[in-house]
Amino acid sequence: MDSKNSTKPKCIGVIGVGSFGTVIANILAAKNPVMVYARKQEVVDEINATHTAQGRAMNEEIIASSDPEKLCQSCDVLFFMVPSSGFQNVVRIFSPFLFPYHLIIHGTKGLCLNLKEGETLETVKKIKRSQILTMSEVILQETVAVRVGCLAGPNLSKELAQGQPAATVIASKYNEVILEGQSLLRSEKFQVYGNSDIIGVEISGVLKNIIAIAAGALAGLGLGENAKGLLISRGMVEMIHLGNALGGSIKSVMGLAGIGDLVTTCNSVHSRNYTVGYRLAKGDTLETILEDMDEVAEGINTVRIIKAFLETADLRAPITENLYRVLFEDLEIEEALQFLMKYPFNVDVDFV
Repeated sequence: MDSKNSTKPKCIGVIGVGSFGTVIANILAAKNPVMVYARKQEVVDEINATHTAQGRAMNEEIIASSDPEKLCQSCDVLFFMVPSSGFQNVVRIFSPFLFPYHLIIHGTKGLCLNLKEGETLETVKKIKRSQILTMSEVILQETVAVRVGCLAGPNLSKELAQGQPAATVIASKYNEVILEGQSLLRSEKFQVYGNSDIIGVEISGVLKNIIAIAAGALAGLGLGENAKGLLISRGMVEMIHLGNALGGSIKSVMGLAGIGDLVTTCNSVHSRNYTVGYRLAKGDTLETILEDMDEVAEGINTVRIIKAFLETADLRAPITENLYRVLFEDLEIEEALQFLMKYPFNVDVDFV
C-alpha cells in the first residue's frame, strides 16, 4: 500500500537522539506515534529495549531504527536534530529516500560551508555569503524537499525535559509548515510561535551562541551583572548588523529566536557555549574543554565562519573578532575585554 494512503496513523520522524532530539521526540510522542533514527545500532537497541537514549528517558511508545529508508517511508514529517558538524552528511544519507511530499523541520543552530572540493576554512580564510549555508539551505541543496522549516528559540534541553514552561519558534516560508509544527508540538507548557523569516531565525540562533561564549567568560572572570548587561545589549546590536548582512531581518533578532534565546543562553550554566567561555576564563585550554564535552558547542565553529565572512564584508563585529582571537590566537580574555570596554561605540542604538 502506498505510504501516502495508509490508514494507520503516520509516525513523526526524529533524526538524532542527543539531548535536544530526545526532548523533542518525547514532546511529539505525547500526541503521535514517533520513530527516531540513531546511527549507532547499540543506541537503537537501547531505546527499543530500555526506553532510554544514552541514559536519557524516552517515551515507551517511541521506536528506534538505524535505517533511513524505513524512517522516510514511515514518516511524512521529519525533525532533523543533528549537530551542524554532521548535518550535511546525515541529510545526504537521507536524501535518496526523501520526496517532495515530506515536510522537514530542523532544530540545529549552526552553519555549514559550501566550498569547492578540497577547500577548507583554513585554506580559504575569506568567505562570501554564498559560501555559507544555514541548515535549511543544506536541506534544500541536498534533497528534493520543498517544505522546510526550522525550530529555534530559548530551548534548554534540561528544562524542557523537566517539563518547565517554555516557548519556541517554527520558522518557514510555508505557512503549512508553521501550522503543522505548531499542531504537533504545542501544549499547555510549550508555546509555539510562527515566523516567515526562516533565514533571520536561523541566523539569530547561530549568532547568539557567539555572545553566549563571551557571557560565560564574563562570569568566569567574576564580573558582575552590569558587565553582562553591556555585553548582551552590544551583542544584540552585533547580531542585528551581522544578521542583516547574512540576509535576515531585524524583526527576527528582536524576537524569541533572537533576543529571547540570547538572554536565556547568556544566563545559563546549562548552555554548552556559556560553559566554554566560563572554562576558558578559568584557565582551561580550548582543546581540554572540547575533549570533556559530550555534545558540540556550536558557537566555536560559528566564530570561525563569521570571522572568515567578516574578511569579505564591509562590517565590524568587535565581540566576534575578539572572541576569535581568544579561541584561536591565544589572546588573553582580560585583554579582549579591555579592548571591548575601550571600543568606540559612538551611539547606543544605531539600527532603528
